[in-house]
Amino acid sequence: MMPAGNHSVFIPEIFILTGFPGTEESQVWIAVPFCLMYVAALLGNSLLLYIIATERSLHEPMYLFLSMLVTADLLLSTSSVPKMLGVFWSRAGEISFAACLTQMFFIYVSFTSESGILVAMAFDRYVAICNPLRYTTLLTKPVIGKVGLAVLTRSVGVFFPYIFLLKRLKFCRTNLLPHTYCQEWAMARLACDDITVNFWYGVAIATFAFGLDAVLIAVSYVLILWAVFRLPSKDARLKALRTCGSHVCVILMFYSSTFISYCTEEFRNIVPGYIFNLLANSHVLVPPMLNPIIYGVTTKEILKRVINLCSRWCQRSSLQC
Repeated sequence: MMPAGNHSVFIPEIFILTGFPGTEESQVWIAVPFCLMYVAALLGNSLLLYIIATERSLHEPMYLFLSMLVTADLLLSTSSVPKMLGVFWSRAGEISFAACLTQMFFIYVSFTSESGILVAMAFDRYVAICNPLRYTTLLTKPVIGKVGLAVLTRSVGVFFPYIFLLKRLKFCRTNLLPHTYCQEWAMARLACDDITVNFWYGVAIATFAFGLDAVLIAVSYVLILWAVFRLPSKDARLKALRTCGSHVCVILMFYSSTFISYCTEEFRNIVPGYIFNLLANSHVLVPPMLNPIIYGVTTKEILKRVINLCSRWCQRSSLQC
C-alpha cells in the first residue's frame, strides 16, 4: 500500500485522516463543540422535518422546499461529522479508498443540492410576491416534486464525473489526508499524475453550479424588491419583506461559509493548518446547525407549532412524574 520510494506508484487501499495538524494533544477538546453543533443540527432539523410532515397546514410550497433543505442538511452533516468525531476521539482516521469516495460523493451531492434548493426557494418567494394569484396553480405538489428531482439529478450529474477523475489518478506520495473528512482537492494533491483536469473541472463546478445559482437568486431578489417597493402601503411592503427574511439569512450564511471554505483552500500555504481545517469545516457544520434556528425563530407558523409541541411534551412529562 505504501510507496517503496518517493516516486513509486501505489494503490491507496486506505487513507488516513489526520484531523487538525499541530493540535493532536487538544483534539479531544476541540471535538466537543463539533459534537454539540452536530447534536443541535440533528435535533433542530429532525424537529423541523417532523413539524412539516405532521402539520397539514404546512404542506405548502414554501415549507415543502424547506423540508428538502432540511433533508439535505441532515445528509450533509451526517456524512461528515461522525467520522470527524472518530478521528478526534478515537484516532480512527483510517478510511478505505472506496469509502472515502463514497463519503465525498454524499457530502458534495447534498451540498450542491442545498444550493439548488435555495434557488427553488427564491423562485417560490418571487412567485408568491410578484404573481400571488398564480401561486397555487404554478407551484403544485407535482411541480415541486419535479423541481426536487431536477435538483437531485443535477447534483449527482455534476459531481459524479469527479469521482472518475479521482479514480484514474495514481498516487506516489503518501496516504495521509490532512483533513477531517475526504475532501476532493486534498485527495487530488496526493497524486503524482497531472491534476489539471481535476482543477478545471472543479472550477467549472464552482462557476456553473454555485455561481449560476447565486446569479439566479440575485435576479430573483432584484425582481422581488422591484415588486415590493411598488406596493402602495408601507405595511404591505414590510409584510412582503418579512416573508423573505429567513430565506435571505440562510442564503447569506450558505454562500459566505462556501466562500470562506474556498478562499481558505486557495490560501492554504499561508494559513496555519488547524485554522485551515477549522474554516474548511464551516460549510458542513454551520448551515445545518443554524438553518432550523433561523426558520424556527423568524417564521411565525413554525415557531407557534414548536411552542405547542414543547408544551405538550412538558405536560406529558409532568403527568408521568
